[in-house]
Amino acid sequence: MFTPLDTHVFVAPQIDADGIRQAAMQGIVSVINNRPDGEQSTQPESGALERLATSLGLAYHYIPVTHAGFSALQIEQLIVALGQAEGPVLAFCRSGTRSTLLWALARAKLGDSPDAITEKAAVAGYDVSPVRAMMDMLAPR
Repeated sequence: MFTPLDTHVFVAPQIDADGIRQAAMQGIVSVINNRPDGEQSTQPESGALERLATSLGLAYHYIPVTHAGFSALQIEQLIVALGQAEGPVLAFCRSGTRSTLLWALARAKLGDSPDAITEKAAVAGYDVSPVRAMMDMLAPR
């Protein structure tokens, strides 16, 4: 159910309460919700997922990404969330794509090679070409 992007970050499509419980059982220490509330009428509300996650001892971060794109603030928020995690992290959105794209931008800003990021995402089944130009701009020269 959870797809690894690297040794510490996993992505998933929309999860629910059972997904939060499964994450806790699998050793995930932090959950990052990249899906805006209300995007679909059947999706769980972020606050409910956060209450469950924290009751299970998981950190929870709400960094919603709309179809309008990615901002510098969202990239920074993800970098902070990943830096605070002392173990595996699970990021989710509707399909896992926005979470993967945001992860790719954060990793580029942290100094990872855009080519290496692209390869890791491809192995996980995700295409980061929509943000490749941004990755190249963020990557140190």
